[in-house]
Amino acid sequence: MSDLIRMTATAIVDGLTRGAITPLDCLDALESRVAEVDGAVNALPTRCFDRARNHARMLMAKPLEERGPLAGLPVPIKDLTDVAGVRSTQGSPIFKDRIAPASDLLVRHLEAHGGVVYAMSNTPEFGAGANTFNEVFGRTLNPWNTSRSAAGSSGGAAVALATGMAWVAHGSDLGGSLRNPASFCGVVGMRPSPGRVAATPGTRIDSTLGVEGPMARNVEDLALLFDAMVGEEAADPISLPSDGTSYLKAARSGWKPKRVAISRDLGLPPVDREVADIVMRAAGKLEAEGVIVEEAHPDLHEAYDCAQTLRALSYANMRPLLEAHRDLLKPEVIWNIEKGISLTGAEIARAETQRAAMFARMRQFFETYDLLLCPTTIVAPYPVEQRYVAECDGVKFGTYVDWLTIVSAITLTCSPAISIPCGFTRENLPVGLQIVAPGRGEARLLAGARFVEQVLGLGAITPIDPRAGK
Repeated sequence: MSDLIRMTATAIVDGLTRGAITPLDCLDALESRVAEVDGAVNALPTRCFDRARNHARMLMAKPLEERGPLAGLPVPIKDLTDVAGVRSTQGSPIFKDRIAPASDLLVRHLEAHGGVVYAMSNTPEFGAGANTFNEVFGRTLNPWNTSRSAAGSSGGAAVALATGMAWVAHGSDLGGSLRNPASFCGVVGMRPSPGRVAATPGTRIDSTLGVEGPMARNVEDLALLFDAMVGEEAADPISLPSDGTSYLKAARSGWKPKRVAISRDLGLPPVDREVADIVMRAAGKLEAEGVIVEEAHPDLHEAYDCAQTLRALSYANMRPLLEAHRDLLKPEVIWNIEKGISLTGAEIARAETQRAAMFARMRQFFETYDLLLCPTTIVAPYPVEQRYVAECDGVKFGTYVDWLTIVSAITLTCSPAISIPCGFTRENLPVGLQIVAPGRGEARLLAGARFVEQVLGLGAITPIDPRAGK
């Protein structure tokens, strides 16, 4: 069973497809690994192995060739997304005992493509904030040093991957929630273009800020899961039809970028100097492979104000929860809701205009460069007791999301972006490299990320056993 845990997802699916292993073998291996390590990190607080085995047996009743592209590969779902019959809390005391009556569209799509859901991964309350803790399940700890944050909001998913409690994982991203935990935990997380992955709409049916996406231990495994996630669903009005692209084949294509841009901070300081230096050293390794690397970035100077406004707008629909359960909401969520409901029409219009301008400038930028590289997160993993990063390189932040601008800026441009491992700090903590491609350019992004992953030689650094730290 321990041998299975250390295999790649692509190798597991190959075994499942050939009948060399079964989905039940995979679930047995995961249940054993969860029992062994999750007590030290608290990544998968809700498990549903009985449901998973029932689903696996139904899948196994089908011929091998009819079990879908995942062929029975187990997948944990982030605890913001409903799974029928499973405790689904959104990390909030308000919903701490809620059992989901039906599965989200994303879960139904994954299960139809051969995925087997066996757990819910931990998340901050309503996904708010890049440190995974809540009043229902407590803190999720970084396995590289259990005194540090795993980031968020897909922190449970990232930790499950890093510790071998998952081969692939579902996550979601509005202001970096896939990318930040991937950076902190030494795994891979991709924010796709809006519409690539269908999901049940919330109160706004045409939102392009929050997206669902894949996480894994390496780029190929992520592309495998992404292939099973993409596709049009009529219940999601912005979902895009599949054009037949195999993203796993794209990742394996051997494509090499000719010219890339790299930036220490996207013109949106601050960034911790050690983190920036680790990322910039990657440029030299790419140049040694014949890639033209230039320091450049698009003009994203409006990103801070724009992101603050549009994020707050997305929280305004939570006003009924604020009025009914204010005493159960964490202060950061209260602040975001109140900011959202106080916005004026002029403020919203200004933010939308700013976003349109940044979108246009990003598209123009990619007429010159194949890819854009920069730090994923402005700091290395910080003490888990800190609710959020309050200061970096002498700059103090006023809110719990100020320090996330380097990822939320990319969100605003609708560009797909991926975080891959880039190196380690002097304290042996992971640092992520954010790679950005033109809108709807996931095939290019995954091919480029696989190339950079090979150049950096960090595609197989997990799974690890949790490491205690001070």
